[in-house]
Amino acid sequence: MIPKLDDYKSKWQLESTDMIKPGLEAITNALKLLDHPEKKLQVVHIAGTNGKGSTLTFLEQIARLHGLSVGKFMSPCIVDVHDQIQINGQPISEQELDAIFKVMKKAGLHNRLTDFELLTCVAFLQFARKKVDLVLLEAGMGGREDSTNVIVPIVSIIPSIALEHTKFLGNTIESIAAHKAGIIKIDTPVVIGRLPEDALTIIQKEASEKNAPLRIIGEHFEIEASLEGDSYSNHEKGITISQLERKLPGRHQGDNMALAITAFFEVADHFQLTVETQKLRDGVRAARLPGRFEQVWSNIYFDGAHNPASAQKLVDTLQAEFPNNNIRFVIGMLADKDVATVLSIFETISDEFYFVDFSNERAMEAENMIGISKAAKKCILNKKISDFTHCEGITVVTGSLYLLTELRGRPEFL
Repeated sequence: MIPKLDDYKSKWQLESTDMIKPGLEAITNALKLLDHPEKKLQVVHIAGTNGKGSTLTFLEQIARLHGLSVGKFMSPCIVDVHDQIQINGQPISEQELDAIFKVMKKAGLHNRLTDFELLTCVAFLQFARKKVDLVLLEAGMGGREDSTNVIVPIVSIIPSIALEHTKFLGNTIESIAAHKAGIIKIDTPVVIGRLPEDALTIIQKEASEKNAPLRIIGEHFEIEASLEGDSYSNHEKGITISQLERKLPGRHQGDNMALAITAFFEVADHFQLTVETQKLRDGVRAARLPGRFEQVWSNIYFDGAHNPASAQKLVDTLQAEFPNNNIRFVIGMLADKDVATVLSIFETISDEFYFVDFSNERAMEAENMIGISKAAKKCILNKKISDFTHCEGITVVTGSLYLLTELRGRPEFL
């Protein structure tokens, strides 16, 4: 459930289903009824297992500092439905969302779409109405049959590929890569992160068939860390940009930053902009993203790690940032995730776990998670998270972005 979305659906008597229904027929028909707002937009499209939100956040800051107005559509929400659709960092207002629901009701979208398809229409209408220069569009699930895949972008980005949503995308890396590869368009450049070899092969094949130029990290561009900040090198352009100071920690965030910079070169070419090194540096430094190693109190962090790949990245970051600190986890997860593997990864650096129930219908009960965990100290959370500020060491609240969203709205937990 997306917080506050049902309020608008009820007010305008415009129903949609919360089921997942891959395919483009419904969204294509809906956009035709809305006079194709998506055709009025200049878009960067991103699909992948992890890293989408961080990559778009780097790209957003860099683009804004180069004078572009930027619309961003992302999921899940941070607090409620409004923050999934932003322009220059500002969520869509209640008045704006009201006006768009009125348009969609009049267009006859009642009972035609899923919730995510409906929100995709909202995003396209909002960005077209406000005439933003650039839209950063995050696929909801997969890519090929995702409702966002109705546009022809300036550039596509695929940061990572790992097992996820296997019920819909298949249970192999190859099948998931085939879905992600669907965002690749004819003659449109694609920026690629560090992919498993099997996934990279499929991406390369799709790009070749569509004559889409590939920009692959480690081959066409590099990122190198140092005490003075990261250094980005682009071999094709023959440039190196040093002293890139990120506030988002972790080696994986260096990769995401590099993907964003590489994609921005394509955006700059499209808009005939001169890329300014200092504005790149300032954009990187300004990038923040709730739920990605977000410091909430002095020794408490929120992170949305929800699958084995992101769990391992979180562990790597914790070991690098806090090598001599005790770590404890507060965790709530969706039952359709690989809970056992995620817990086993976290258990390599901690033996203290607090499990929490939250209201998402897909959430695993805390009691069931205790049964899966092999930690020596494990219990259901029975205090406020802020109480951990008085405890020695670092507390990490993680397992699901949906959990973090709910916690922000429930002061009895914080």
